Amino acid sequence: MEPEPPSPPSADEPPTAGDARPGQESTKKSRTLPFSNWWPLAIGAFAGIALRLIFSGKPGTAYAAMEGAFVYLVPVAVGAVTVYIAEGTQRRSWSYYIWAPMIANCLFVLGTLVFLIEGIICAIIVIPLFAVLGAFGGVIMGAICRATRWRKGAVYGFTALPVLLGMVPGNEVDSEKIGMVERTVIVEAMPEQIWKQLLNARDIRPDEVGDAWMYRIGVPLPIAGVTTRTSDGLVRKVTMGKSIHFDQVASEWSENRFVRWTYHFDKDSFPPNALDDHVTIGGQYFDILDTAYTLEPRSALATKLSITIRYRINTQFNWYADGVAQILIGNFEEVILRFYGRRATRAI
Repeated sequence: MEPEPPSPPSADEPPTAGDARPGQESTKKSRTLPFSNWWPLAIGAFAGIALRLIFSGKPGTAYAAMEGAFVYLVPVAVGAVTVYIAEGTQRRSWSYYIWAPMIANCLFVLGTLVFLIEGIICAIIVIPLFAVLGAFGGVIMGAICRATRWRKGAVYGFTALPVLLGMVPGNEVDSEKIGMVERTVIVEAMPEQIWKQLLNARDIRPDEVGDAWMYRIGVPLPIAGVTTRTSDGLVRKVTMGKSIHFDQVASEWSENRFVRWTYHFDKDSFPPNALDDHVTIGGQYFDILDTAYTLEPRSALATKLSITIRYRINTQFNWYADGVAQILIGNFEEVILRFYGRRATRAI
C-alpha cells in the first residue's frame, strides 16, 4: 500500500519553513512585494486610526477619546492586529511580537496627526504608553497564534472589546486628583530685585524659556506677564503665543516675600487649535489651580526663590497622567526659576 499524502495545513495556521519544497524558496522570495514586511504594521496602524475615529465623542459622553476603553484597549488591539496579519504569512519571533506592535502604535499616533485627528501635544505624551500596551497585545496575540487555532476569533475580540466598552461613558467624578510640584533655586540678588521680575516680565524671548519640555512639545511660548493694581488687588495679565491670554489674580501676597496667583480664564483665553482639547487648562481633564512664589533672604546678596504649582487631573488613567504632569511641570518650574534669577541678577 502506498502511504497517504500529508494533509494540507489549515487555512488558519501560518505557513512554516518546512512547508516549502526544495527549489521553491527562491521563487517565494522573488514574489515578495517590496516593503511587504511593513504591511502588518501599516494595517495595525490603520486599525488604530479607524478605532480613533469611532472614539470621537465629547468629554463625558460615550466614545470619548480620553475614556479608559480607548486609552487602554485600542493600542492593545493595534498590537494584536499587527501580529495577526504578520503570522498569516510566516511564523514570527517573540521579539517581533514586541517591537512590531510598538512601531505600529507609533505609526497609528502619527497617522492621527497626519489626518488632523489629534494634536501634537497629546500625541507626544501618549506614545510611550501606547507603545508599551501595544507590545503587551502583540505578545498575547503571538502566544494565541502559537498555542491555539483561535487566531481569527481572538483578533476580532481584541478589536471589538474597546468598541463595546466605549458605549458606556466613564465617570470622572471619582477620578479627580490634586497634585503639587515644588522647586527651589538660590538667586544672587535681593528679594526686592526678584519681586520686580515676578510682577513684570516683559518681552520674554524664546531663548530664555524655550528649553522647557512643555514648550518643545507644542505649548505656545509666553510673551509677557504684567501686573497691575486694581480695587481687588494685584492682577497679572499673561499673554502667550497663538493669542492665548488669561489673568493671574493674587489671592495672597506680601510684598517682596510671597505671592499666590489663582487663574481666571475668559471664553476666548484659548483660541481654537491653540492647545489640544485634552490638555486645555481649565478643561475637563486638566487644570492649574494656583501658583505660589516664596522669597527668603539667605544673605546680603542671596535669596532662596521657591515656586509651588497645584494642579488638577481628571482621567481614568491618572497614574500615567499624573506622572507626565509631575515631569512637565517640574521641568517648567526649573526653567522659569532660572529665567527670573537671570533677569534679577542682570538688573543689578
